[in-house]
Amino acid sequence: MALSFDHWRFIGGFTLYSFAARSAAETIRLGEALGSLLQPGDLIALDGDLGAGKTCLAGGIGRGLQVKERVKSPSFTLVNEYQGQLPLYHMDVYRLDNPSEVNDLGFDEYFYGAGAVLVEWAQKILDFLPEQRLDIIIDKQQDDENARDIKLIPHGSRYEHLVRELIAHVHAGD
Repeated sequence: MALSFDHWRFIGGFTLYSFAARSAAETIRLGEALGSLLQPGDLIALDGDLGAGKTCLAGGIGRGLQVKERVKSPSFTLVNEYQGQLPLYHMDVYRLDNPSEVNDLGFDEYFYGAGAVLVEWAQKILDFLPEQRLDIIIDKQQDDENARDIKLIPHGSRYEHLVRELIAHVHAGD
C-alpha cells in the first residue's frame, strides 16, 4: 500500500494524512489495519461520494476487529451491530431527514459506549458528533476508477496517536 507523506496543517490547526489505495483490496487492507488498532469508545466519521468505497473500508475495519460476518452498509436499518474483538457499531445516516434525529435515536449511547463506532455520511450530523474523533474522507481518483485517495483527519490526541500507529502498521506491512 502506498502511503503518501503529504500532510499539512488545515486552517483550523488539524493535520491531514493521505493514503493512496490503488484497488479495493488496498482499501480493505487499510481498513483492516485501522480496525486492529481501534479501542472501545473510538469514533470514525466516514465521508465520500456514493461508490467511493466507504463500505469497502468498513468491511476492512470489521476484519481488523475480527468480526466473523460480512460488514454491510446499514442504509435501511441505520445501525448494524457486529461482535468481534470489541463491538462495532456501523451507522449510515444518509437517509436521516433531520440531523437532530440523532438525539431521538439514541446515537450518543453508541458514541460513548463500549464499542468502536463507524458513521457513514458523517458530514450530515457533524454538529452531533463528539469533538474527539477520526474523520476519513474517501475520494475517487479521476484518472483511475479503482484508485482512491483516503484522507484521515484526527481530532484529539487519541486520534493523532491512532493515525501514527496506523502509518507505522502500514509501513511494517510494505
